[in-house]
Amino acid sequence: MKSTRTRPLATALAFALGLLAIAAPSFAGEGPPHGMIYAHDQIYRTVATPTDLPDHGPFDTIYVLGGDLASVSDAAPGDPEYNGGRWEVRMVTFVNIEPTQFTNAEQVLAAAQAGDIEIGDVVRRFVCTLNRVP
Repeated sequence: MKSTRTRPLATALAFALGLLAIAAPSFAGEGPPHGMIYAHDQIYRTVATPTDLPDHGPFDTIYVLGGDLASVSDAAPGDPEYNGGRWEVRMVTFVNIEPTQFTNAEQVLAAAQAGDIEIGDVVRRFVCTLNRVP
């Protein structure tokens, strides 16, 4: 005979998993980048995390290039200015060039200054790690 204490826990767990299944697709589309991110011409793996941070404290920037292109970060673990995985996300729109895989933030900023891309306002702040791909 099952304990009556485990039934509410099992129900709550099933409900939470159901919410996660519903929210995951929309989070993947609107939330932080996931998969691979370039920083300083190196590729890193990352996992999208369901965090949403308020607008205070230091953040590093992730530029989302869209499509099948990997995002680009302006910092990475080991950088003196790295903020421990606290990110703000900015969407990039290609204006005068075809979508291009940039591999460092300097390329992104130079393309913006040249008028080839536009960098949007912050759309999200979150926490996740970067793990260098060997």
